Amino acid sequence: MTPEEHSEAAFELVSEGIGRRDLLKATAAIGAGAIAPAWLLSPGAEEAVARINSPAKGREAPFDTVGTRPPGKILQPGVGTRVGHYIRSTPETVMWGYLPNAATKPIRTVRSGDLVTFDGLSHEGMLEDQGRNPLEYFTDHGVRESDILRDQRRIAASNIEHDFDVAGPHIVTGPVHVAGAEPGDVLRVDVVGLVPRVPYGVVSSRHGKGSLPGEFPETPPPDPNASAQRPELYNNVSIFTPMRRIDGKDQGVMPGGPRHRVVFPIDPFMGIMGVALPTTEPVHSVPPHQGGGNLDIRHLTVGSRVFLPIFVRGAKFYIGDPHFRQGHGEVALTAWEASLRGTFRLTLIKKGSRRIPGNRESLDLPFGETAEYWLPVGLSPDLDEAMKIAVRQALTFLEGEIGMPRQTAYAYMSAATDFVVSQVVDRTKGVHGLIRKDHFVSRSAPRPRFPG
Repeated sequence: MTPEEHSEAAFELVSEGIGRRDLLKATAAIGAGAIAPAWLLSPGAEEAVARINSPAKGREAPFDTVGTRPPGKILQPGVGTRVGHYIRSTPETVMWGYLPNAATKPIRTVRSGDLVTFDGLSHEGMLEDQGRNPLEYFTDHGVRESDILRDQRRIAASNIEHDFDVAGPHIVTGPVHVAGAEPGDVLRVDVVGLVPRVPYGVVSSRHGKGSLPGEFPETPPPDPNASAQRPELYNNVSIFTPMRRIDGKDQGVMPGGPRHRVVFPIDPFMGIMGVALPTTEPVHSVPPHQGGGNLDIRHLTVGSRVFLPIFVRGAKFYIGDPHFRQGHGEVALTAWEASLRGTFRLTLIKKGSRRIPGNRESLDLPFGETAEYWLPVGLSPDLDEAMKIAVRQALTFLEGEIGMPRQTAYAYMSAATDFVVSQVVDRTKGVHGLIRKDHFVSRSAPRPRFPG
């Protein structure tokens, strides 16, 4: 198979979703180095901005500038490839700091199997401790005015109320009504595309938050007079982080001291993917919950899928909190936050279907999947309890999906399954398991030979 044929086969698998029983085909097309990284299969990736050019051959722009205009497009609203239903982020289609609930009016209705493309927006650069003025904030870091997203500027300048001390930071786009969805059903969300809209992002640390509240940031506490007009009085720390093409890869760049720089490759994912909870009370955007929301699971990138239990008619799917990259834990508070155009296939799975992971009647928590792994999820304000929930979810899945005795599954996971911390900074902690699919071999396969 030629590289072009590999690319086409890989995109078809990403677009249609990776089936739990189609691992070998998916791995052949996406894994084993056929396409790396997978996000380059995203619709429109080839035309969008994905790097910062050096000002001259062999030279780099200073860290604190964006450099010359890149060869691709800044994905302003309406610019570039948009697949399926296209949803812009506008004051009418977003919520700031809160998630849709049972009473939120949908902005679009789609059918099961439809593709939906969202212009996702990062909140970084537009919060009150950054002046609620992305034009001023980003031009101060060397970004051209024409390279700052118009939808970000419009929302920041709108009359949308946002209480920095109470509300979450996130710009949440949606919700989308999925026709026929009812409580007890499951929404399968296949991540088809994630394309950088701009070639820069921000990593922030704020007082009272993160994994070391009270220790970081190592600055004075916020002044009581801090406001969007006096953002410096918050004394929070944000690290502007450009993306550049280095050694043939799109990389984030940070200063590493007087003799080093730090570079790390982009690996985009959407931090918030969720469905509405059965309440009419406001739902804060920070803590993840049983309907998904701010899961911050870095494995849910292009080619992955997440299964979400449905609690209200129409599901009411939404997205937000786009990331260029995140480490497990997200310790500082944010990761490399930056705006993405995300394309998702929304598929309705009716209650009792065998397509529900673990052959269960329904789900009570989100469940993730990639070409390599099954991802059971545990969520709790207590990290130890989140771990226990993730293990219980894994046991239930292996018993129902594979038919594995629970005690054997418990032993197997102790020997061969990693459980990792998704994040610890969002009030509700997250843990997810990484159950390797290639550990499960058909009994019809040749038996392994052992020495002696």
